[in-house]
Amino acid sequence: MDIVARAKGLILSPATEWRVIAAEPGTPAEVFRAYAVPLSAVPAVAGFLGTVLLGGALGWLHPGMRVGPISALFGAVASYLLGLLGVFVLAKLVEALAPRFGGTADPLQAMKLAAYSPTASWLAGVFAIVPVLGFLAILGLYSLYILWVGIPIVVRVPEERRLAFTLALIACAIVVNILLSVLAGLVLVGF
Repeated sequence: MDIVARAKGLILSPATEWRVIAAEPGTPAEVFRAYAVPLSAVPAVAGFLGTVLLGGALGWLHPGMRVGPISALFGAVASYLLGLLGVFVLAKLVEALAPRFGGTADPLQAMKLAAYSPTASWLAGVFAIVPVLGFLAILGLYSLYILWVGIPIVVRVPEERRLAFTLALIACAIVVNILLSVLAGLVLVGF
């Protein structure tokens, strides 16, 4: 799989790309390793570089406040690992929720939806390199549209139940992200 072509396809023509994705063979681990692992590093690396090289959000707001490179590295690694954990948990949520909404409980298809949907969000993370452009990360919300388009194609949730499934999945994802943020906070303060 060409990761650049895949990302471009999901951004520019999500329905067409989802049809290709849905038909691809493989394992959840292969999808996770080949796509989520490298692409989810974009915001972590960009955030690290923006923090170390340009002072991050605090650096441009308060020139005397800088985050050290070790702290920035630890934060980037923690963010990256927790993001990957989020993809794994989201795949399990998709697998568990899909049958309740008339879809399929296929681990491979669930991982595809969880791993490919955040593409726009991960790519928008590049704006963290230049902290004053960080607000452009809002472009990552396009990932919600990518998810919306992929749901009936990949996990076969019927069209009439797609909205309910999407809302349930987003609500669960928000709860998972809050829990992961709390976990990250506990790790960073030395629980």
